[in-house]
Amino acid sequence: MRRNLEIPTGKRKPLYRFLEILPGLISYGAIILLFLLSWLDPVLGAIYLFILIATTLVKAIAVAYRTVQGYEVIKRAGRVDWRKRIEDLEHPHEAYERIYDDDNHSYHFDEHVENLKLMITMDKDYPKPSEIYHVVIMTAYDEGKEVLKPSIEAVVNSTFPNDHIIFVLAYEERGGEPMEQTAEYLAKKYKSTFRHFMAVKHPENLPGEIIGKGPNLTYAGKAVAEYVKSHQMHIENIIVTSLDSDNHMAPKYLDSVAYEFITHPNRQHLSYQPVSLFMNNIWDAPAPSRVIAVSNSFFNVITTMRPHVLRNFASHSQPLQALQAMNFWSKRTIVEDGHQYWRSLFFFSGDYSVLPIRIPIYQDAVIDETLWRTIKAQFVQVRRWYYGASDVAYVGSRLFVRKENRIMPFWRLFPKFWRLLDGHITLAILAPIVAFGGWVPMIMNISAHSMVAYNLPNIVSVVETFASIGLIVSVLVSFKMLPKRPAKYRKGRSILMLLQWILMPITSILYQSLAAFYAQTRLMLGLYMEKFDVTKKVVKK
Repeated sequence: MRRNLEIPTGKRKPLYRFLEILPGLISYGAIILLFLLSWLDPVLGAIYLFILIATTLVKAIAVAYRTVQGYEVIKRAGRVDWRKRIEDLEHPHEAYERIYDDDNHSYHFDEHVENLKLMITMDKDYPKPSEIYHVVIMTAYDEGKEVLKPSIEAVVNSTFPNDHIIFVLAYEERGGEPMEQTAEYLAKKYKSTFRHFMAVKHPENLPGEIIGKGPNLTYAGKAVAEYVKSHQMHIENIIVTSLDSDNHMAPKYLDSVAYEFITHPNRQHLSYQPVSLFMNNIWDAPAPSRVIAVSNSFFNVITTMRPHVLRNFASHSQPLQALQAMNFWSKRTIVEDGHQYWRSLFFFSGDYSVLPIRIPIYQDAVIDETLWRTIKAQFVQVRRWYYGASDVAYVGSRLFVRKENRIMPFWRLFPKFWRLLDGHITLAILAPIVAFGGWVPMIMNISAHSMVAYNLPNIVSVVETFASIGLIVSVLVSFKMLPKRPAKYRKGRSILMLLQWILMPITSILYQSLAAFYAQTRLMLGLYMEKFDVTKKVVKK
């Protein structure tokens, strides 16, 4: 039975509509509750505030720990010779014998050795590395050669063999004649570089599609499936990676994905998530964009250390066979990456997960032609991400139904639903409550002589000082993760990289809280965001 995986259009059912309202209802309610409790009794307001602030303190400590841990894991993964490991999987018996230590008759028991043993046991029940093909789909709207060529060259320079890579430039008809000319130029330049280079033009105004990345990806994915079928390739051995136009994959990424694909028996029910680091142009970006870019990079580093909460974000890889079975990506949401997690989870009745790949794909920080346009473009990008709150209704409508209509068990899905809902509420309320919450009991009891109300701002300030440990650790690690300072910048630029963090309270409120409230308010009012606002890519000379 083919399940309906699509987001509803038109008028929603009452349950779905309520769940769309729910994130904003709780977020606004949490702010109002602080004022209400503080008005009734400053002690009640203080208790409520301390619960929220204490949660922040615990999370700050966890952030510090996960940041350091994640950074070390990424460094270790970067040192692994994934190409050599792939070659070992081609002949696991011989590789296993070679690793055997004749001196002490023991084996080096690491993950790779265990995987070789598994391959020997499975014998022919796994694909050989020589049978694996990668499809790389890069979406483009109106970007020029100066943006697209470096991203393609990063794939060319991959350690994975180019003759086993099918590269797809999925470009929009909406991009006009300049985009058409760019696509023709790139197709001609790279036609002999890969096994095949496809330039696939996505027509505009197709029925049932929003203006977004998902329809473009799906259209290109179907073209790939036709190519695979016509050339009698084994679809079960093909992995698809989606890229944005500014994405530069690390050289070892495709080998790492192929290795994990081969060594996991449940490979068709997995997607493979790299660490997205917004570091391509970090030295060129203005301070507000740098803070947002580094903060989002750290969030991705931290998330990769928590596989149980990991979901698809930006670039990710998934088997072509699974994608074709579920009709590729959604054509009705502007957050097709995160939504793809839920779409896949329900298609496979809960037998699906995201496997962290600790090899980065580097992305651009937001830069536009002027500082003001950059600030605006950054907000547009973040509010699009936070429109992921729309998935609360998508998931909840499949959770709160009769048992016989439920796709997966209630108590397996409910924790995922709760983390999704809690995450979007936290995005909205945390920054303003931390910044201004300590003053609310005093303001609401201005005529009362309450020791608690008047001392609360100072107490909150002390707690926030401890919570800043997570920020300090992140700042220190950020300097280790930065690419080398370009020669055009003097050493003073590094000092600015340190001073920029004084903007953190401002960016948290502007780009986190306000953007989250914006997205949630749109959902509450039924003003759905159905157009993907492309973040302009500006390359500084």
